[in-house]
Amino acid sequence: MLTKTAVNIRKNILKIANSSKGPHTGTALSCVDILCVLYFDIMNIESFDDPNRDIFILSKGHGAMALYSTLYEKGYLPENDFLSYYQNAGALPAHLDKETNSAIEVSSGSLGHGLPQSLGFAYSKKVKNLDGKVYVLMGDGETQEGSIWEAAMLAPKMGLDNLVVFIDRNDLQGYGRPSELVSFEPIDKKFESFNWDVLRVDGHNMDEIKCAIQTPSDKPKIIICDTTKGKGVSFMEDEMKWHYFIVTNELLEQGVKELECKI
Repeated sequence: MLTKTAVNIRKNILKIANSSKGPHTGTALSCVDILCVLYFDIMNIESFDDPNRDIFILSKGHGAMALYSTLYEKGYLPENDFLSYYQNAGALPAHLDKETNSAIEVSSGSLGHGLPQSLGFAYSKKVKNLDGKVYVLMGDGETQEGSIWEAAMLAPKMGLDNLVVFIDRNDLQGYGRPSELVSFEPIDKKFESFNWDVLRVDGHNMDEIKCAIQTPSDKPKIIICDTTKGKGVSFMEDEMKWHYFIVTNELLEQGVKELECKI
């Protein structure tokens, strides 16, 4: 079931990438399986007005197409709004704007903001005795931001065992491989030294992702997801150019055919 859902989400990413002639297709494709597990198997969201709901924050805001496509597949986003992505007078901008839909919890785009914001959400739940967890998805290049490490040091001190963070570790950003641009490995040891629970999984194995989420923890948890940029479309996989390149009609057709063969 989830495999088909993930394929549908990826197909919809290609569709709006084509219609918008916008970038960041590879960025969106790499995190689909994480979003699929969260929205279709883990998170409890009966209403976005419910203070006890689970909360999701996409910190890597340039991966907005992945979240839009997931919300559309889930039924949280109307089709007309979804298809208007990055169009003149459209409902959805290239980076997330919380005023566009109640399912968008925060505005994002400038990197390094999602984790600090999540501490506020998670701490608010604590002091108000509210149920629900706060889930955050960051990019690996984003961990070069100092604000990430300030938040990483503070979260355990605040006792935020209701905070779960994912790193989309696709090892590609706008100008190269994060591992070559700024040396942040061993990233798991760094978070462990700040007193986080740290797990590392295949970011495209949805069973591993679910198991890591459900692993009991009395600390903030970070799940490092080893992923492939452009996952699911062979000519996009692990290619930095798909941070920028445009999905033409021909490439859309080719990509959709590949994805449909995976069902």
